[in-house]
Amino acid sequence: MEGLTSYPSILGGRVKTLHPKVFGGILARREQDSDLQQLAEFDIPEIDLVIVDLYPFEETVLSGADDQSIIEKIDIGGISLIRAAAKNYSDVVVVSSRNQYAELLVLLDQDGGNTSLEQRRHFAMEAFNVSSHYDMAIFSYFAGDAPMAFKSSVQHQKKLRYGENPHQQGAYYGDFDELFTQLHGKEISYNNLLDIDAAVSLIDEFSDTTFAILKHNNACGVASRPILMDAWKNALAGDPVSAFGGILVANVEITGDVANEINNLFFEVIIAPSYTAEALAVLKTKKNRIIIVKKEGKLATKQFRSLLNGVIVQDKDLKSEVKSDMSVVTDVAPTEMQINDMIFANKLVKHSKSNAIVLAKDGMLLASGVGQTSRVDALKHAIEKAENFGFDLRGAVMASDAYFPFADSVEIARQAGIVAVIQPGGSVRDKNSIDFCNANGVSMVFTGIRHFKH
Repeated sequence: MEGLTSYPSILGGRVKTLHPKVFGGILARREQDSDLQQLAEFDIPEIDLVIVDLYPFEETVLSGADDQSIIEKIDIGGISLIRAAAKNYSDVVVVSSRNQYAELLVLLDQDGGNTSLEQRRHFAMEAFNVSSHYDMAIFSYFAGDAPMAFKSSVQHQKKLRYGENPHQQGAYYGDFDELFTQLHGKEISYNNLLDIDAAVSLIDEFSDTTFAILKHNNACGVASRPILMDAWKNALAGDPVSAFGGILVANVEITGDVANEINNLFFEVIIAPSYTAEALAVLKTKKNRIIIVKKEGKLATKQFRSLLNGVIVQDKDLKSEVKSDMSVVTDVAPTEMQINDMIFANKLVKHSKSNAIVLAKDGMLLASGVGQTSRVDALKHAIEKAENFGFDLRGAVMASDAYFPFADSVEIARQAGIVAVIQPGGSVRDKNSIDFCNANGVSMVFTGIRHFKH
């Protein structure tokens, strides 16, 4: 570079390429005589190809480096070269990522270095993608947890067959392969991705051997058991009707005997950390069935969605209540078994569409009422489902995603046999519910934490 600019690299390497002889050669418009005359006047050579490998800013942040080391990885000259070359794509080819080297070599080998305007514009588009993503990463570092603007940049893009419905276009932005390996089946759809996200978010709540079945992002069958086969059978028993066409997820390896059992059910997707060879042989007998291995990886901790003419953002609900979060508010305290069932039920209601009620017993989902416009309707729906599938609700527990505004839900639950209730509390009429529980031998705990889910 010194041979071109006659200036050495200065300020500890901070200034190397920022010079008219560099940027003049890139930005000069070849079709304008005045630009070419100035190049000749100042002895500036034309530069037709710019290749830049930016300082690894994001990698440095992720490494846990100190602030000064991170700041030094903010590329100034490189990003300026990229933008200049991309702006003048009419005359210049810009290669802004190592991922483009193979594409460049094909052009050089096959066409002798000649490029079309369309090809150069494509490289320019890629360059502005790289530069905007780079700047977004820097902004995010400086903004921390309190950004003044909403910015998100995800480099991996996967075009989907369609969106939620066939008349809607859809795409997924993210590195699916970082979290999963698809072993078999058809191309994953928009709706599959929604269900997969719901399934892994739910199963991550459990450390005991657990099997879950989901339909339209809601659990219709869940059971925790020491033996996976028992977990599967009890999960399916929760709602064998809704399980048809659902999403299956387990937190332990799928074995051949379990695969033989679940193979009797039509389902879209199965997710597990691993599968035995025998299990895969069974599950692969259906060519379109999606079989996924869940890797160890971190899910997003922020959620955002488009709304009106903007975007709303929130922290993901990562709070899962434990025994120490419970405050007993009734005269009768729950037994240890009831506490375990309440913790189990509360995990499920957290991942159910509001208004939501979950009924559980012995580490098994008996029934749930989800997405209802009133909490009473959600409860009645859950009770009706449980009774339709022959479950005895006597001794069961009830979890609610939000407080009960009136005592009516508790009264209905007690009539059905519910003996313990977990809810956030916080209603101005909490005393009415507590008084009813005290008069009818029901234990109730407050957690102080609401789990609305739209």
